[in-house]
Amino acid sequence: MATLKDVAVLAGVGMSTASRAISGAGPVSADALARVQAAIKQLNFRPSSIGRSLSAKSLGMIGIFAPSFFGAYYGTILKQTDIELRALRRHVVVATGCGDGTPRDEAIEAVKFLIGRDCDGIVVLGHDLHDDDLVQLHRMHPKMAFLNRRHAELAQASFCPDHYQGGALAARTLLEADHRQLAVVSGPPETSDNQSRMQGFFDELARHGVARPDVPLISSDFSREGGYASTQALLDDGKPFTGLFCANDEMAVGAMSCLHRAGIRVPDDVSVVGYDDDYSAAFTAPGLTSVHIPIQELTQNAVRWLLNQCYGTSYTIERDFPVTITLRASVAKRQGI
Repeated sequence: MATLKDVAVLAGVGMSTASRAISGAGPVSADALARVQAAIKQLNFRPSSIGRSLSAKSLGMIGIFAPSFFGAYYGTILKQTDIELRALRRHVVVATGCGDGTPRDEAIEAVKFLIGRDCDGIVVLGHDLHDDDLVQLHRMHPKMAFLNRRHAELAQASFCPDHYQGGALAARTLLEADHRQLAVVSGPPETSDNQSRMQGFFDELARHGVARPDVPLISSDFSREGGYASTQALLDDGKPFTGLFCANDEMAVGAMSCLHRAGIRVPDDVSVVGYDDDYSAAFTAPGLTSVHIPIQELTQNAVRWLLNQCYGTSYTIERDFPVTITLRASVAKRQGI
């Protein structure tokens, strides 16, 4: 395999000149550049990425930890991260949890894996991580951004919408359609973003005289299968409901499928509200009303903030991510009022 020295000898230039011609960093005459390029072609020389990285003190890659690769939510985050990095000719390395540990343990190990691979920066989607975990991981690798998490000690590195407001919007949407017999399919109860949206939802209900104990709730796992099974459990419980809030769109899709198979019409019999407003929500039948989280903009700003830290770019960073409701056909006024 040809080396940089071989290229320099064939081109009749010094190694420093050959290096500048290849990297584009520094002055090189047009004649020397042409000779180096000809030597590269003749020798079929391929610059060593490791060598370039050692010289630049950078591997030119950003790591991202995601608990899963599946679903529209994570797909949007991974795609937007890739778009931002491609624009700077940087690469993305993705890790997810694996093994027999708890989701929290798997998340910690996955982030440590990315740290150990010398990623220039790391994006963390760590809803299973505790606040202390975020602090410890950030100390290990300060160029780290936390997506969909809020932490007072890591305010600059945290990018998160107001999930409390999102939960309140979901409740308000059902209440304004005159639904007061409600049920909930929650995400994992220990995750911080789920806790916030549930608190916002039930606080809004309480302000309108609907007590939390009167609303049946099943905790699930943010998956379509979980949404289906949880909705079936609510139906089996026998307590009637005309409005259903699912803590993400994946579970809402599963819930609507369960209702359809049970002969329950959406929205005529039960109105359904999802959460995230991912790209699948517009294609359900009927279209899914969902709390809109601007996840694309959220991801873009988290990644760009990290690029500013790692590569000296000067992107303007937004930190205000308004939460809204996207009304579609899955919610209708309660019949018989």
